[in-house]
Amino acid sequence: MSGQHPRHRLDDLLTNGVRLSLVAALDGLDKAEFALVRDAVEVSDSELSKQVATLEAAGYVRVDKGKVGRRPRTWLSITGGGASAYRTHLKALRDIAAQDIAARPASAETAESLTSEVPRPDARETLPAADKTAMWLPHARRR
Repeated sequence: MSGQHPRHRLDDLLTNGVRLSLVAALDGLDKAEFALVRDAVEVSDSELSKQVATLEAAGYVRVDKGKVGRRPRTWLSITGGGASAYRTHLKALRDIAAQDIAARPASAETAESLTSEVPRPDARETLPAADKTAMWLPHARRR
């Protein structure tokens, strides 16, 4: 083996779609109001609260509570550690997507088998005679 597969750099907390969407929404912002993030990520209040609590416990997200007038508000922000974890996770995903296994074959024979086209039988050749007619006549019934 020539090195470690990029999947080992994926962050387990960010493999959850809601948590990944949450840190992606917060990345690059100073802070965002809870309702704005909820709507952007398209989840319920309770689901967002649950995922925010998980990310807050890991130190990825900071939660600030306050009031605007008489109404309570919650603001979310990504921490330095959360932003770093998010960027590392994204890079690992890009590296996985960019891998070209045909460029790193174990042998020349393997490379040929990876890049050669597999012959596929014509569908008419594999059907019994009665089904060949039904395949080409849309009004015909198969038995």
